[in-house]
Amino acid sequence: MQSTAKTADDYLNTVDENRKSAMMTLRNVIVKNLPKGFEETMQYGMISYVVPHSIYPDGYHCQHKQALPFLSIAAQKNFIAVYHMGIYADAQLYQWFVEEYAKRCTAKLDMGKSCIRFKNGKQIPFELIGELAKKQSVKDWINLYELNYKKKTK
Repeated sequence: MQSTAKTADDYLNTVDENRKSAMMTLRNVIVKNLPKGFEETMQYGMISYVVPHSIYPDGYHCQHKQALPFLSIAAQKNFIAVYHMGIYADAQLYQWFVEEYAKRCTAKLDMGKSCIRFKNGKQIPFELIGELAKKQSVKDWINLYELNYKKKTK
């Protein structure tokens, strides 16, 4: 079920107590490491970091009224999720993350196309997520997005 929270703080106030600390730490790590230009908002019922329309007026190709999504975090029913669009769009970044995760974590990587799932909040590699957050600037993400998605939809 998607959250109807209007702000990240409101969202965190609704998170189950066993996950709240991990979600708050995750948010802080992302905010600390995210390059300038990304903006925190609520998008698709999650805490999201987007390229605002003031920087990228075209918005998201699926829904132009939405800002261009980049990274989101959510406390799902059975796990905490980090959704990183750059991992989905950049094979080298994906490979870097998979390799670094294996070096730093003992838990098996549970990952989909852009979703990294953590069943145990105590096993989240916060430092690695921080490094991932700062790997792409707003300009890098826009260029990658346009190369991989926008031109395909025209």
